[in-house]
Amino acid sequence: MLGAVNLEYLEAARMYLFGDVKFLHLLLLLMALDIVTGIFKAIKNKNLWSRKSLFGYSRKVLVLIVIILANVVDQILGLNGAVTYATVLFYIANEGLSIIENLADVGVLVPNSLAEKLKGIDSSSETFPEEIKEEFTTKGD
Repeated sequence: MLGAVNLEYLEAARMYLFGDVKFLHLLLLLMALDIVTGIFKAIKNKNLWSRKSLFGYSRKVLVLIVIILANVVDQILGLNGAVTYATVLFYIANEGLSIIENLADVGVLVPNSLAEKLKGIDSSSETFPEEIKEEFTTKGD
């Protein structure tokens, strides 16, 4: 009896937090694939750095928080999931691009036009520590 009550509370919490979010399972799968391909990329480039990995994992958790926030906004404004759906689609596209970028860096063949566009997007030459240092030392105007 106690187990059934707990499951009901969990289901109610899931519905409130995520609602009936379309493609959430696909997003979670893509997040997992991005983590796996990112680990392969880090091993290939010999820069498997635990803090950088933890920073990446925490970003994934923050994405889920953004989706929860979008769902709450949807429920308050009565938009029938439009904001949440758009948010999830945005992150699905983002994860897909990240996976393709990781695969291309590891050496898996990807279409040339896509690889060139990814190179254009990732044209920064700064390393992660330099990016963090710049982020904390740059003052806003």
